[in-house]
Amino acid sequence: MPVATVYASAEIGIAAPLVTVEADVTPGLPQVLIVGLPAAAVRESKDRVRAAIVSSGFNFPDKRVTINLAPADLPKTSGRYDLAIALAILAAGKAHDFNRLENYECLGELSLTGEVRGVRGVLPAALRARGSGRQMIIPTANSDEAALSESTSIHTASSLREVVNFLVADGQLSKPDRNEKQLKARPSTLKLSDVRGQLSAKRALRIAAAGGHNMLMIGPPGTGKTMLASRLPALIPSMTTAEALEAASIVSVSGYELSPATWRKRPFRSPHHTTSAVAMVGGSSPPRPGEISLAHKGVLFLDELPEFSRQVLEVLREPMESGEILISRAVQQVRYPADFQLIAAMNPCPCGYYGDDRHDCECTAERINRYRAKLSGPLLDRIDIHVDVPALPAGTLAEAPPRSANDEGIVSEIETTRALMMERQGALNAGLQGKQILKHCRLCERDQLFLDQSVSKLGISTRGYFKILRVARTIADLTGESEIATSHLAEALGYRRLDRLGTT
Repeated sequence: MPVATVYASAEIGIAAPLVTVEADVTPGLPQVLIVGLPAAAVRESKDRVRAAIVSSGFNFPDKRVTINLAPADLPKTSGRYDLAIALAILAAGKAHDFNRLENYECLGELSLTGEVRGVRGVLPAALRARGSGRQMIIPTANSDEAALSESTSIHTASSLREVVNFLVADGQLSKPDRNEKQLKARPSTLKLSDVRGQLSAKRALRIAAAGGHNMLMIGPPGTGKTMLASRLPALIPSMTTAEALEAASIVSVSGYELSPATWRKRPFRSPHHTTSAVAMVGGSSPPRPGEISLAHKGVLFLDELPEFSRQVLEVLREPMESGEILISRAVQQVRYPADFQLIAAMNPCPCGYYGDDRHDCECTAERINRYRAKLSGPLLDRIDIHVDVPALPAGTLAEAPPRSANDEGIVSEIETTRALMMERQGALNAGLQGKQILKHCRLCERDQLFLDQSVSKLGISTRGYFKILRVARTIADLTGESEIATSHLAEALGYRRLDRLGTT
């Protein structure tokens, strides 16, 4: 008997490589063998598929059934292959004439009653299949997610019988409802003007938003650090379609629900300080994206930064530089994007009230130094802006927002500044490297001497030196200046607070 072939897709990071599902039905003792590096969930599919086929009113071959998942060296996980395996078995067993089966890619887990259940990673598969010339059949539960790919060759099904009727008897399957509203980013309701006072912190936040800089806020409890951080995504221009699809693909493979209403919004992830290193960077078996990947093209907010374990904080260092994370396992390596903007907050001391005139600090100098020492020098080097968020003067909260508060104007200013950076150098200032820094961050002789003396006096590292130049370049861009001036350098140096305290 000829071998029946159906196509599916694997899940490797946010990639969805093509998988060929082959079924061979031959005389012999009734059994089902699955080969091709299947994980336990895939090996168990033979029992789900058998029950689903019988429950749907079809005959399961009373012979030897061999299922091959190719390529054989690609790990296969989850129940995403159930639907393709069932169709291949029915076709190989000659239960029906599937003359169009090779034109389709099928994804879906089967219940014992023949229902097609939703699976992870449908969006990456739909994006990859969009230019393949084949059509896709996916679970109805994944309809909204698949619609984001804007592919017109996707069909949705809720049961195995529906799929068989579609392929054999010219039945009808629904298509994802492409809602035009999903293609537009909804404006955020969080406004920077909601934060009372804290003018210097707001200024620093605007600089961070414009240049893509990492930022650390230091201040007593209740001074607005979390409010400031939560406003950052609203200041950053909306993601492009390509960026939004990449971020949505990460959510799709993570197992979290992908909301079509918010998929264009910048991610804002705020993990608790008890989060483990694996949960932060990704891992487990099979690998899953962590918080840094879920924050891709958005904001990762770490509140109470010194309370995170040292191991968790140190694993952030490499992805903060590279914009990606590589997870290695015995049989595979998975690469996830992790181009996030870090915004962190911390108290000035363990009790939180050092430098607060309203409360007495009970911490000794030794406790304060030990608390701040939880943050390593290499980590602080990777944070461009350190800013104080002091306690608010009495009566500030009762004041009305200043007339000059114009959130739309701030967003427009940041958008214009970012566009200038992209046109000039093809990257935000936070991402300037090597020759780009030498070209776009030139200083006059006097300013170069000023910077060199300041760096030497404060003991700032080479990485910190270039961070200062990048921040100064952003400050100059916000003011429309083509060259970095002394005032821009002085302000950028002022944002190295922890360096000035000698706590690196």
